[in-house]
Amino acid sequence: MISRVAGRGLLAAASRRASGRSGANPGAAMQRRWMTPAPKQGDGPLMSRRADRELPANKWTDVGQVSHGWRRTFPIFVVVVAACSVAIFNYQKASSPIISSTLYALRTSPKAYELLGDEIYFKRQIPWISGGMNQMKGRIDISFSVRGSKAAGVMRFASRRPSSKALFETTAWSLTLEDGRVVDLLDGADPFRGLLGDDDGDDGLPLFADEAQAKGFRQQGAYNR
Repeated sequence: MISRVAGRGLLAAASRRASGRSGANPGAAMQRRWMTPAPKQGDGPLMSRRADRELPANKWTDVGQVSHGWRRTFPIFVVVVAACSVAIFNYQKASSPIISSTLYALRTSPKAYELLGDEIYFKRQIPWISGGMNQMKGRIDISFSVRGSKAAGVMRFASRRPSSKALFETTAWSLTLEDGRVVDLLDGADPFRGLLGDDDGDDGLPLFADEAQAKGFRQQGAYNR
C-alpha cells in the first residue's frame, strides 16, 4: 500500500517536471524565432516567409521620428493654409461689384483722366485690395494701386451707411500719386449714387416696397390655389 502511494507521488512529480520543461521550451523557441532578422535590400530571393519575423527597418515606424517630422512640417502647413486663405479673401474683394464701380467712376472722372491718362486699370496683374468691405455693417474703406497711360497712384474709397434702411454715403474718394500728392476726387454730387441707379430725390425705398408688395401678393395667390 505504501509502495503504491510512493509510486503515485513519484509519477506526479515526474509529470510536473516534464510539463515545466515543455512550457519553458516554447517561450525560448519563440524568443529565438523573434531574433530572426528581416530580409534586407540586396539579399537573395525569399524562399519561405514567417509571420513572426522582425519588421523591416523604416524611419516611419518609430513614433519619436514621426512626431519629430510633424514638428517640422506642421508650421509649414499652417503658413501655406494662411497664405491660401489670404489669397482667397483678396480675390473675393477684387471681384466685388464695389471694386468694379470704383474703377468705372475713376475712368469717367475728369480729374483722374487728367492725372492718370487713358486705360486706367489695376497697377498689377494680381491686385492687392487693402482695407475692409463689410456691407452688412455698412462700412467700406478700401484702397488699391491703379495706373494709366501717364502715371500711377493709389486710389482710396470710403463709404458708410448710417442705418440699415439708409443708402451708402461716400465719405472719402481720393487719389495718391507717386510723388506724394493727394488729390480729392469727391467734388459736388456723389458719383457712386448714379452708379447704383439712385436719383437725388429718390431714396429707392418705395420701389423696393412696391416690389415686396407685388411679391407678397403673388405669393399669397399661390398659397390660395
